[in-house]
Amino acid sequence: MLKPVITFLPYQKAWINDKSRYKIGMFTRRGGKTFGASGEIVDDCIDAEIEGHKTRWTILSRSESTAKEAIEGALKPMVKAYYAAYSTLARKGRPEFTEEDFHVPAHQREVIQNGTAYMVDVVEATYKVQEVRFPGGSRVSAISASPDAARGFGGNMLFDEFAFHADSRRIWGSAFPVAARGGHKIRVISTPNGKGNKFFELMTTEGNGWSKHHVDIYEAVKQGLDVDIDELRSGMADEDAWAQEFELKWLDAASSWLDYDLISSCESPLAGHPSLYRGGMCFVGVDIAARNDLFVIWVLELVGSQLITREIIAERRIKFAEQDRLLDSVFDRYHVVHCRMDQTGMGEKPVEDAIARYGESRVEGILFSVASKLDMATELKEGFQDKGILIPSGDPKLRADLHAIKSVTGATGNRRLVADTDTDGHADRFWAAAMAISAAETEYQPYSYRPVRPDPRGDGERRIKITAGFRTRKGVW
Repeated sequence: MLKPVITFLPYQKAWINDKSRYKIGMFTRRGGKTFGASGEIVDDCIDAEIEGHKTRWTILSRSESTAKEAIEGALKPMVKAYYAAYSTLARKGRPEFTEEDFHVPAHQREVIQNGTAYMVDVVEATYKVQEVRFPGGSRVSAISASPDAARGFGGNMLFDEFAFHADSRRIWGSAFPVAARGGHKIRVISTPNGKGNKFFELMTTEGNGWSKHHVDIYEAVKQGLDVDIDELRSGMADEDAWAQEFELKWLDAASSWLDYDLISSCESPLAGHPSLYRGGMCFVGVDIAARNDLFVIWVLELVGSQLITREIIAERRIKFAEQDRLLDSVFDRYHVVHCRMDQTGMGEKPVEDAIARYGESRVEGILFSVASKLDMATELKEGFQDKGILIPSGDPKLRADLHAIKSVTGATGNRRLVADTDTDGHADRFWAAAMAISAAETEYQPYSYRPVRPDPRGDGERRIKITAGFRTRKGVW
């Protein structure tokens, strides 16, 4: 009886045998997720060798060192083990064997049982620093992920430790269309790394068509992973890190101005629908944009004591004339009491034009500074904490934008707010919302007309003492 050349744990076998085109797995640290993913890649390449065609895989890693580790530490040993198994079986002339002999997926065993000719002359793969080439032309490459690099590699893709990729949304935007266009398979594996990344979105969005695998440290040990949980936890000595890395908990970044739990607590199915507008007073925030940034208009309606988001307009790469048209549409459809607009830099002219159209009593330009941004962000946060604002539910781009602002403390001890670039809008929606809420903080001043009493002499004339001043009793009489 031959000893197993490769031994996969049950959850690794489940991953390998899952043939879904789009597949994502959240696995515990020390659980062998890259090893299991490499098993599927090698198995796919060996199948291609047997069937006489080529396949290509690209492993996108978070850094150059992890890309090399994926090839050297997992893929190459796996390929060598596969070829060693085939060579042994070919020499022994055994067309049949059991899983105890060789731990590979069932369909691979069936191929071997149905014919052994291809195993007689086994030619092994060739290895480079970050690439494995198979005799029949199939190959596997590992690269350090970046938006530009992702565009240059095709075939099936494995995003390794994707939650830790810098700029994960841009990388995804570059790589996914390349793979999807060719009908290739896409695999994503990682441990959690907070909620502000593309991995969190893919793993938690319901009904997105992805086959999902979830294996924490307790399940991995239950299925045969040889680690001492108590020893591992004690040695780590960090409960938050343990919860995230081994128990797969979604821990939010402590520096985030609005955490995801706070954001989700203000989500409502009633928000974000212009058709539900009740005709009440509205407050508007406008984030001006040019080139690749988002132009955002955020409309809040005051209903009782609560501000309900009625509409969020977000457009990219539109001209200033189109931005003016969109703002005109908002003023036409809503009773806008106060509108705050970003006047910083390129916002000078749009603000000036808006004031000319709607008056300085309704439109106000805001010059962004460290102090003004902190004031507006504070009002926004207090609005969320008091549940004084309702926002649309189920919008991952909106959540990411609201979550993107981080609070950092400089060398002088002063707090400032910075935007995480790993979002769709670079926090443009956040600032539009902040301006809208700060516009609502200005108390609405109603006005009315009261006619002047008739002149007691009846001549229709009124005498005015123009030097008395309007605030004195002897002003207009």
